[in-house]
Amino acid sequence: MTIPLRMLVALALGTSLGSCATMQEARVESDYSYSGNFRRYRTYDFMHTHGLLSDTSRLGLVLRDAIQTRLQQQGYRPAAKRPDLLVNYRVFEGAVNLRGYNQEELEQWVAQHEEAEDSSDPSRAEPGSHSYQPIRRLLTDGTLMVTLVDARSQRAVWNGYASGVDVPDNARAEIVLRRSVRSIFDRYRVLAKGYLLSPESGEAGGH
Repeated sequence: MTIPLRMLVALALGTSLGSCATMQEARVESDYSYSGNFRRYRTYDFMHTHGLLSDTSRLGLVLRDAIQTRLQQQGYRPAAKRPDLLVNYRVFEGAVNLRGYNQEELEQWVAQHEEAEDSSDPSRAEPGSHSYQPIRRLLTDGTLMVTLVDARSQRAVWNGYASGVDVPDNARAEIVLRRSVRSIFDRYRVLAKGYLLSPESGEAGGH
């Protein structure tokens, strides 16, 4: 079972952020697919979007740059041809009733999955051995959602979203959006395959 990409289409209720809470009050959540090969992804590309938040709009460019910066900090490389991951982002206006999943943190599941693959019991590593526990989440006005799609299977493997985000109609909008993206990707603490952190600088290093 995977998180269906068509769920995003059904939730396309708007293209601008509301104004009901500050970033400090924003609620950040994430869901992932047990069939995702998170330790095997190296490269990414953006899916084509349309409307006010397309790649040519000011806010769209800010979001795109913020997402790209974070992915590259975690070792992912842009690739126009045959990327491992496709990145999509949406902004919703008004309250959204979303079906999520009650799951442990992604990095914990990935670590356990790796241990299972190395164990003498391969069945422990099979995606079908994990069951989803659906829960309902009511997202307040102003929700930014970022989705990572496995390019090979064309299925969403991770959703991260921040709701209740207040984006002012001034120069601070860019700061709020970048902070929102950072908060969302704090829920995706998985480095690209073969990527290491430099113990000396504390920053992302090379392969």
